[in-house]
Amino acid sequence: MFKHLLVVLDPALEEQKALIRALHLARLQPARLTLFLSIYDFAYEMTTMLSGEEREQMRQSLIEDRKVWVKELLEGFDVAKHNIEICVQWHHRPFEAIIRKAMEIDCDLIVKGTRKHDTLQSVIFTPTDWHLLRKAPSPVLLVKDHEWPQHGSVLAAVNAGSDSEVHQTLNEKIIKAAGYISIKLNSHLHLVNCYPGAPAAIAVEIPEFDVHQYQASVREHHEEALAEIARKVEVDFTGLHLREGLPDNEIPKVAHELDAALVVLGTIGRTGITAALLGNTAEHVIEQLDCDLLAIKPEGFLSPLAKG
Repeated sequence: MFKHLLVVLDPALEEQKALIRALHLARLQPARLTLFLSIYDFAYEMTTMLSGEEREQMRQSLIEDRKVWVKELLEGFDVAKHNIEICVQWHHRPFEAIIRKAMEIDCDLIVKGTRKHDTLQSVIFTPTDWHLLRKAPSPVLLVKDHEWPQHGSVLAAVNAGSDSEVHQTLNEKIIKAAGYISIKLNSHLHLVNCYPGAPAAIAVEIPEFDVHQYQASVREHHEEALAEIARKVEVDFTGLHLREGLPDNEIPKVAHELDAALVVLGTIGRTGITAALLGNTAEHVIEQLDCDLLAIKPEGFLSPLAKG
């Protein structure tokens, strides 16, 4: 399923988690790896005493130095059997360089490590992470510190109650990806679906409104929808989890309960004002996870960078 991986390296990280995870995937199935590094130093652009040709030579020298660093990095891994390409680019916006490279090579997966905050026991997400979740056309795997053990758990988050064709096809893509990885890892596959409770204002404004009956009906609808998804797809499940509440809160709770190695969910890739107002579930969920997150885009998603 993931035959060509774009692996984003980060010299600021002591441990190249993306590379470790990508090599793990490559051991589970044949895969081509493109190791990608975007570098930029504004000081080199402002060296006005040098000619344009001299500045270009300096940039190329830096690029070659970084390629040597990547090659030295690979010396610590058993990579003889893998098909690996190294690409270092000079670009002032890393997320744009990554996405354009992903489109150029038509990769199946972008793998990127996350950074730990220097003083807090938590992970911080850079603007590059958010841009990739919203704008990359390929699935994005953001790697944390949780191991991928045999017989662990993989959690797929679906929107079972939606009648939207976009959500239904996205559900299928999510389950397909989660099922594929769970089989490769010899892991247990779980599905989680969240549904909203009754708005509190309704009970106040309409006294005769039966909140309990409403909640029971909504739960039943989502329960049947989740069961129908489980029947449709040709994947074995260990558990189906139906939770009342916001996905932002409930998905991390289930992942923690299962000690999941990976959460797979969809992101519709909102950008601009819509993203600022509504946000994306993936962005709210990932901050609370202590495991990897694989974000899948809907069928036919077109990156904003492809439109420009």
